[in-house]
Amino acid sequence: MDTATSSAQRRWLPWARRQAAAYLAAAAGREDGWAASLVSAVRVVVCFVAMMVTTAAWAVVMLLLLPWPCERIRQGNLYGHVTGRMLLWILGNPIKVEGLEHLNNRGIFICNHASPLDIFLVMWLAPTGTVGIAKKEIIWYPLFGQLYMLANHLRIDRSNPAAAVASMKDVARAVVKNNLSLILFPEGTRSRTGRLLPFKKGFVHAALQTKLPVIPIVVTGTHLAWRNGGVRVRPVPLTVKVLPPVRTDDWEEERIGEYVEMVRSMYVDNLPDSQKPLDALEADRKSD
Repeated sequence: MDTATSSAQRRWLPWARRQAAAYLAAAAGREDGWAASLVSAVRVVVCFVAMMVTTAAWAVVMLLLLPWPCERIRQGNLYGHVTGRMLLWILGNPIKVEGLEHLNNRGIFICNHASPLDIFLVMWLAPTGTVGIAKKEIIWYPLFGQLYMLANHLRIDRSNPAAAVASMKDVARAVVKNNLSLILFPEGTRSRTGRLLPFKKGFVHAALQTKLPVIPIVVTGTHLAWRNGGVRVRPVPLTVKVLPPVRTDDWEEERIGEYVEMVRSMYVDNLPDSQKPLDALEADRKSD
């Protein structure tokens, strides 16, 4: 009897697994069905129209403020607070934010980047008096790129490392001169899988020049909400964790690589396994 029961279980378990897999696939199909796709399409269209309206309104304000570059930066922050939060509300993603008190400091804010939603989040959360930094090609982005320039945010030339370092030093001088904060994506580009990419050295060069603290912003879930290569936005919960400031007033130029890895390790420690770099997961497995 025991042998017969064991044999029946061996035949039954694979069938049960196949049935469960089919059920989950069907559930996923319903989640990604035509009704959900239609709702997402409507949300995206409404977002685009809303952004057009706010961008046009703030463009007029920026043009009136052309003689006052610092005021244009602050108006750009106000635009981001209004537009970023509005777009996230329209898209319907629940958002949990931790460590908001750390945004009250002047500093160099950095954020991991795996989705266009990250841009909306940093627009919303960046304190007034924070200047953005992006690749010079951003000027060609419809609407957003032109307003970015009008808001007097900064661009760097990433065509070669020497030019990028020189551009970052110019950025640092502007930040110090005008008593500003800085915000950037240290990976330099968007991750296509959601996993953390290697960090560029630009934020460390900025810290060496300004002596401002580095304030990491860790974002999770955006790569699932707006997947690479698609236009559908899913109502996936998003989490934003602002970590305590990292002092840089004693940083030394000879240890740039060490500082890059130190700050990146803070992201590795605070990201879920699905967003950790594969080398970090492998190291964790070996240590267990």
